[in-house]
Parts: sequence; C-alpha cells; structure tokens
Amino acid sequence: MAPQHPADRDGDRPGRFTRLAEHASNFTSSPGFFGVCLVLVAGAITAHALKLPTQWLLVVGEAMSAVSLLLLALLKNSERRAEHAIQRKLDAIAAALLEIRREEPGAASEELRKAISMEKQT
Repeated sequence: MAPQHPADRDGDRPGRFTRLAEHASNFTSSPGFFGVCLVLVAGAITAHALKLPTQWLLVVGEAMSAVSLLLLALLKNSERRAEHAIQRKLDAIAAALLEIRREEPGAASEELRKAISMEKQT
C-alpha cells in the first residue's frame, strides 16, 4: 500500500500535520527564522574560532543538521501540496475547455471553481 498524496490525506479539512506544516513554512520564511539560522552559524564559527571542546562543536553541528532535516521535510510537503493543487486546476481547465468546445454545459466549471479554491486550502 502506497502512502497517500499529502493533499489527499486530509480531505476537505486540513489535518494537524498540514496545519503544523503550514505554520512552520510561514515561520521558516520569516526574518525571525533567518535570525535563528544566523545564530546557529555564528555559534559554529565561534566554536571553531575559540577552539572549544569537541562536545560544543557536535552540539552546534547536530542542531544545524536537525534544522536542515526538518526544513527538508517541510519543503517536500509544501511542494507536493502545491503540485497537487496545480494539477487539479489544469485538469479542471482542460475539462472546461472541452465542454466549451463540445458546447455541452457540465460540471467542469464547478470543478474549476473547486480547484481554484484549493489555493486557499493548501
């Protein structure tokens, strides 16, 4: 059994992980997070410059590795949700164009409205 696409997991209502990922994504694109990263990098440089014990170098290095790993997971989640939303919009546009070409009104325009509103959900 393959894992579900992140956009399909929660249904119409975003789940806890999706909300957490969204908040984390907003934080990681903020000046505050940039400041945290600068402090970590400055800590690593300072630890090396002052020739602190290896323990301190490991602590700073592990903190930077943990932040990098979390950012990778958040980035991938955000990328997959955006990719899914774009694909749904393209599918809805193609279906609406086909209905227009065939001059047959159908559900494609409603599906297009739903796909466009996905932007607010992701």
